[in-house]
Amino acid sequence: MIMTPSWLPEFIHLESYGGNWERYLDMLYACFKADFMENKPLFQGQKIALKRYPMSQNKEATFWHLISKGKVEEERHIDLRRCERIRWPKAIMENSEDSSVKFWKNIRRSEVRICLWLEKQEYLVILAERKGYILPWTAYMVTQPHRKKKLQKEFVDYWKKRSRKG
Repeated sequence: MIMTPSWLPEFIHLESYGGNWERYLDMLYACFKADFMENKPLFQGQKIALKRYPMSQNKEATFWHLISKGKVEEERHIDLRRCERIRWPKAIMENSEDSSVKFWKNIRRSEVRICLWLEKQEYLVILAERKGYILPWTAYMVTQPHRKKKLQKEFVDYWKKRSRKG
C-alpha cells in the first residue's frame, strides 16, 4: 500500500460536479486562485509569481499548464488527472523538504528548472527559477517506466554532483 503524505489534498473529481465541465472548471480555477493568487505561497523563502500570458478564457497560462497537456500553447488538451490534482502543486511546493518529495534542479532550454517529484504518487511539479522569484511551470503524472528511470537518474546525478562540490 502506498502511503500518501497527510499534507496532500484530496482529489477534486469531475463526477462531484455531476459531470458538468463548466462548473468543474470554475471550481478548478477557484482552487488555483486561492492557492496562487489570494494566498500566495513561498517556495523555500522565495516569492511565487505566475505566467499570466497567453491568457485564455480569462485564465492565466500557469493555470492551463497545471490542468492540460500539449507542446503547442493553442492546442493543449485537458488532462483530467491533472485537473483532479489542482491542489497538489502548492502543497508539494510548501512541503518540498518532506522526505516523500524528491528535489533537484536541471536545465531546460538554457533555463534553470526545479523538479519536485512525489515519486510514489507519480506526480511531478516543475518550477522555473527567475531572478528574485519562482514560476510554477507545469505539473503532471509520470507513469511511464522509462520516464521514471530518467527522472531518477537526474535526481541521483544532481545530488552526486552537489556532494562532490562540498
